[in-house]
Amino acid sequence: MLSENSVLQVGFFTPSMQSAVDQRVKADKIPDGNTVPKSFHYQTILTTGSTPIPRSLIEQLPKLEMIANCGVGYDNLPLAYLKERGIVASNTPGVLNAAVCELTFGMVFALLRKLPQAQSFVLEGRWPSAAFPLTTSLAGKRVGIVGMGRIAQDLAKRLIAFDVHIAYCTPKPKDLPYLYVGHIEALAEQSDLLIMLCPGGAATAKIANAAVFKALGPQGFFINVARGSVVDEAALIETLKTQGIAGAALDVFNNEPNINPEFLTLNNVLVLPHLGSATTETRHAMIELTLDNLQAHYRHQALKTPIPL
Repeated sequence: MLSENSVLQVGFFTPSMQSAVDQRVKADKIPDGNTVPKSFHYQTILTTGSTPIPRSLIEQLPKLEMIANCGVGYDNLPLAYLKERGIVASNTPGVLNAAVCELTFGMVFALLRKLPQAQSFVLEGRWPSAAFPLTTSLAGKRVGIVGMGRIAQDLAKRLIAFDVHIAYCTPKPKDLPYLYVGHIEALAEQSDLLIMLCPGGAATAKIANAAVFKALGPQGFFINVARGSVVDEAALIETLKTQGIAGAALDVFNNEPNINPEFLTLNNVLVLPHLGSATTETRHAMIELTLDNLQAHYRHQALKTPIPL
């Protein structure tokens, strides 16, 4: 078991994940990156992918060598400062792809086929007196994907089985059998569904904005399983209020879990509590990979999944 004198856990995991941590790591724990640690001798940080690790915390830890980040995204880390200090970091790519793809499909079908509304229709006893309104098929639709990393590529492979047309937008084209579109607004204009699967961070902040929603149009659907930061939420809310798009399904938000209350007043948006990787199997795989990376560092071995700095 790794010593508490060298490992600082920032943020808390679910009970089952914390149990896995406690079996392998004896760490001091603080709730967030703004809490003052009790020592400056820590060599490593163990944290969740949704816990911001500010530069101000790292500056208090002159002996810090490595951060083990439990999540595929790493926009919670000050990467430039880590590089400056020579601090390495790891994340958990690959092990959550299936869960995020599954949830994305659930969101797509819930949105197009109006599954939550259909259940309410039955539960409220309205079925005997009326037929539920017709909905929209996925087959034949044009699906635009913003970002084409591991998860997006796995999603695209699965989407093919539903007889859709796939296009994508990234900074540079990739060697993939899908239509490349160089700008998100142009992608939205030629999409029936626009799915956000790009990284968070300054480069993608609010790239889904009013112009993109206008290009997507009143028959288009918007799905976000990336980061809340990639969406101009004020513009999205205004678009939904005016039926500028057909609907949206959102698993991520700014200021989670205290989301903008206006989302809760709209009947053309599906809101979820950040469920992307939230399956028992996936979270177990994520925490084990995180701990494997942490252990590899202490054994002076190459990290299994290093973050490129």
